Order: sequence, then C-alpha cells, then structure tokens
Amino acid sequence: MKLSVLKIDGTDSGKQVELDERVFGITPNDHAIYLDVVQYLAHQRQGTSKTKDRSEIAHSTKKLGRQKGGGGARHGSLKANIFVGGGRVFGPKPRIYRTKLNKKVKALARFSALSYKAQENAITFVEPFTMEAPKTKEFIQILANIKAGDRKVLFVLPQNSTNIYLSSRNLPYVKVITVDEINTYTIMNANSLVLVDGVQDILSSRVR
Repeated sequence: MKLSVLKIDGTDSGKQVELDERVFGITPNDHAIYLDVVQYLAHQRQGTSKTKDRSEIAHSTKKLGRQKGGGGARHGSLKANIFVGGGRVFGPKPRIYRTKLNKKVKALARFSALSYKAQENAITFVEPFTMEAPKTKEFIQILANIKAGDRKVLFVLPQNSTNIYLSSRNLPYVKVITVDEINTYTIMNANSLVLVDGVQDILSSRVR
C-alpha cells in the first residue's frame, strides 16, 4: 500500500511511502487488541483507594447498652458499620492493578490497530518539519491544510519536538506523541493518524 507524503501547506510533496505489510497490512487480531487495551487502562489506575474498617476507627470500645432487655438489637461498639462514623465493610484497599502481557502479543496488538487504521484510510503522512516557537494557531492551520480532521487526531513524531508538542497542548482533540510512546490504546482511540515521514521505518525496524 502506497501513500503520498504531504507538505505542511497541504500540497503533495511528490514523494510516496510504501507501507510495510507486516505493520500496516496484517489481519487484525481483535483479542490481542483487547488484552493490550485492558492492560493499558489497568496500568493507569493508581490503586491507592482506601477506607477504614472497624478495627481502624478511633471510637470508644464501651458497650452501648445491656445485652438483653433494651427493646432493640444488641450492639457492642460504635465502630460497627451501621453507625455514622463507623467502619466500612468490604471497602477498597490499596492494590496493584498491573498485569503481564507477552511482548509479541503487545506488538501484534499494536500492528493490528495500525492495520485497522490503514484499512479505514485514516492515515496521513507529512514531511518532517520544525516550528521556531510554540504557535497553536500555526499548528491548527497545519492540521487544516492536511485535512487531518477535528476529532481525535493522533500526531506521531519520529523524535521529540518541544515546540510542536507545546503548540498542540491546548487542543483537546489532538495528541502529539513520539513513535516510542505509541501504543494500541492511543491508536484505537484516535479517529485519524498523522505520521511524520520516517515513523513508518522505525515501526518496520521493530518487527520480529
């Protein structure tokens, strides 16, 4: 599959890139995508939620009333969960949500996601460019020129560019990352991908 490389003004640069079938042309594996996305979302969780049970509540241990003859249920402590300020039953405890996933499965999921985007014609290539200073207005114009869309655009750079990142930071529908940060979730969560020329070669070099 060949795609034209655009200039940042939206015109054709005259160059075409050949997409590696091992990266952009495989039969997508939905289960691998599912496993990788579940792992990614699980790793975003801090796992620090905590509530106190009755053994951790600071209350008097004095028995509230006599065992029998009070006309109601028997109670032994204000720490019980039925009282305001008492301990919580089955409350959350700190835990680790991290899971393990084989590297080959993660790679399969990532390439499956890229193949889906290729099938949907949702990938645009642009020439490498630089920005002299962070200019959000200028970055918006670039997106408009290459017709990247205005809903969930994933912009992938071969290497980090502070000015490009800062230019996009105020745009809620644009996410700028480097090729080292690319993952299955960010690919599937985007409506369109904008790849700077050179990213495809880095991805192809990682096929095993």
